[in-house]
Amino acid sequence: MATSFFPLLALCLFFFHGSLGQIEMRRGQFQQGQQRRFRDQSECRIQSLSALEPNRRVEAEAGVTESWDENNEQLDCAGVAATRYTIEPKGLLLPFFSNAPKLVYIEQGQGISGVVIPGCPESFQDFQQSQQSEQERGQRNRDQHQRVQQFRQGDILALPAGVSHWCYNDGETPVVAVVVYDTSSYANQLDRNLRRFQLAGRGQYQSEQAQQYKHEPTRRESSGYDNIWNGLDTQTIAEALNVPIETARKLQSQDDRRGNIVRVENGLHLARPPRREEDEEREERRRPNGLEETFCNMRLRENIADPTQADVYSGQGGRITTLNSNKLPILEALQLSAERGVLYRNALLAPQWNMNAHSVVYVTRGNGRIQIVGHQGNSVFDGELHQGQLVIVPQMFTVVKQAGDEGFEWVAFKTNDNAMQSPLVGKASALRGMPEEVIMNAYRISRDEARRLKYNRDQEMQIFSPSRRSRSQGWGLLAEKFF
Repeated sequence: MATSFFPLLALCLFFFHGSLGQIEMRRGQFQQGQQRRFRDQSECRIQSLSALEPNRRVEAEAGVTESWDENNEQLDCAGVAATRYTIEPKGLLLPFFSNAPKLVYIEQGQGISGVVIPGCPESFQDFQQSQQSEQERGQRNRDQHQRVQQFRQGDILALPAGVSHWCYNDGETPVVAVVVYDTSSYANQLDRNLRRFQLAGRGQYQSEQAQQYKHEPTRRESSGYDNIWNGLDTQTIAEALNVPIETARKLQSQDDRRGNIVRVENGLHLARPPRREEDEEREERRRPNGLEETFCNMRLRENIADPTQADVYSGQGGRITTLNSNKLPILEALQLSAERGVLYRNALLAPQWNMNAHSVVYVTRGNGRIQIVGHQGNSVFDGELHQGQLVIVPQMFTVVKQAGDEGFEWVAFKTNDNAMQSPLVGKASALRGMPEEVIMNAYRISRDEARRLKYNRDQEMQIFSPSRRSRSQGWGLLAEKFF
């Protein structure tokens, strides 16, 4: 008995130390990522910000790709890149992977998305009818592939670097997807330039159809996106896949001028559960089962448009919904999170700052005024944002959002998996937590004025309704004393 105990103990110690090694490696990667982000951005010098629109448009057979200028100092400081895809009904965004993790927000439409993770099983199976023998049918007419998932408006898709991804519009309206890439992530061991590696398609269509909105292509903008097969020898491809030379040439897409979004004339037919069944499965996955998710079955999608999931809600002002690694665990590996905000007409989001993340704010509907203040107390941005525009809010910079007459809706992509905000006014705010005497002496105001600053908003958190604001003088007094 004793002889069998020691080998078992040694085996347990081996696996225990192996687990510790994985934990230490993960911790080292996280620290490396934080150090790299700080080192790369130590030269940020933001004196002014501006509302940004895409400056490059590429038309394909069944859609459009629009990109923001990566050379813009705001995007460069935040270490991110941004793209917007418009995919027509029956349009297929061809498979590709990139050198940076990304978050995808579905602004409009619905469809199917596939993510191919190395080493994960082909768990979806589809059997097709045929006149062949049963043996041939079992060998050739059974399609197996990795898990696919359906997406809809308001979904966030979280995708790691280097993982190939495709999506298809199976609805009746165009899909509009906004993508933010974290090019300063530790997962990107190249430089800070965004690189997309196409598995299909050819770049000639881009070079002929690309249009610049405001200026000529810049240093970082790629002049093409020929797929990776195109760079390999045709004979080598044929031998590696055991296919004829003609098939290998088709993989290289040498005569394909459709671009990176192609039309599937007869629709895309593949193995997938009904949408309702998949939604029920997603709800089931939210319930903790005591077991950590494996990478292969980890959730990659979460909807942030559902009003019932709001974290902050005001019946007269609007709502805020956050998505962090506590709700979607894969975000911890990506070091990214998201927020969706809805402000009703003329409502105000309290002045606040991001404590541990940059924020990429993209407007999805309506219009609103945004003010951003830097560390020297100077205004770096004070302007109106409209649908389709974005602005960078650097870490620690104070920001205020106020909706216009049409209301104001946005999605914010943040460079930390648990981004934290510190509100300046209202419940649980910086002013609320200070003693009256400190406020009195800091702003040279009376005790009554200090109490008004602290408690005029004591029943509201972050979102201030317009009716309350018009009846109260607290915001006007704060603006006069603070800004």
